[in-house]
Amino acid sequence: MYKVCVYAICKNEEKFVDRWYDSMKEADQIFVLDTGSTDNTVNKLKKLGVNVKQEIIDPWRFDVARNESLDMVPDDYDICVCTDLDEVFVCGWREKLESIWDNDTDRLMYNYNWSLDKDDKPIVNFYIEKIHTRKNYKWTHPVHEVLTYTGNDIENKKVTDLITLNHYPDSTKSRSSYLPLLELSVRENPNDDRNMHYLGREYMFYHKWNECIDTLIKHLNLESATWKDERCASMRFIARSYTNLGRYYEARMWLDKAILEAPYLRDAYVEKAILEYQLKNWDEVFKCCMGALKIKKHPKTYINEPFSFDHTIYDLLSLYYYNNNEFDLSLIYINKAINLSPDNERLINNKNLIEKKLKETSEN
Repeated sequence: MYKVCVYAICKNEEKFVDRWYDSMKEADQIFVLDTGSTDNTVNKLKKLGVNVKQEIIDPWRFDVARNESLDMVPDDYDICVCTDLDEVFVCGWREKLESIWDNDTDRLMYNYNWSLDKDDKPIVNFYIEKIHTRKNYKWTHPVHEVLTYTGNDIENKKVTDLITLNHYPDSTKSRSSYLPLLELSVRENPNDDRNMHYLGREYMFYHKWNECIDTLIKHLNLESATWKDERCASMRFIARSYTNLGRYYEARMWLDKAILEAPYLRDAYVEKAILEYQLKNWDEVFKCCMGALKIKKHPKTYINEPFSFDHTIYDLLSLYYYNNNEFDLSLIYINKAINLSPDNERLINNKNLIEKKLKETSEN
């Protein structure tokens, strides 16, 4: 029904080429901009029939590279699908795409598993929106680039769970370019709340605690910073920075703010429970964990923290009950934790200690 292409950028990704191509070959054509590979990436792509162009982007910007790759796509294509070579579609995506798309569709949001465990079960899952019409789109921002609609009419988006893209990142790849590019992005547009949040988070990744705090407070003060999930995350990251500075009063204050900002999210409750555990405030650990467990919904956004829906809450509750010498309840919760993380040696060792305590108690 429609003419569909995949387009991408790459550099030194020969180990992903075959897997990626096998996933993307449902498209009518594949276009790749190679930005300077020194391995066998280009040759492998060409042998598979991929349309490859080589170009050095200097100075490097992700938006410029993405736009160059999109420019490779002829105007007669109806649907463009942007992916990276470390991503894989679940088989059958093309047929599902054509069943959802219609002539009025501009862009499609679909299921993205950003992080998966060893059994391919999602750890972090949210929607992305990189399937779009050939015209009326361009990429913006030097890093964490955004596909921006440039049409005159209201953009018509659709959402589906029928299409899933899985992400298998290369842990050996450097993120060293991200920080200077984010600093550049904020200089170019200091009122962009998304860029400001990402920059503050990047400072946190680099253990630049004071820079993180200052930047995320700027984020919270921007008029456009209205998305409560992201505001809550900024508050949590500020708290995390204060924790690492040993300023626990401020950390607790910001976590309380985060809970009030988005009381429908588990993340701030669990992060506060972790802080209170570190400070051995057991009653607060219990209170925060129980508050988190009341929240059943797991929103599909990139803000999700793995610790909010993994074994962490049950692990902390087991430790709380163990500290209170309630070993039977401690055992119940450690079993719940192990059920979610069966290969975790620390949890298994904790269970053995709890069972030993139970036996000693019964013998006495």
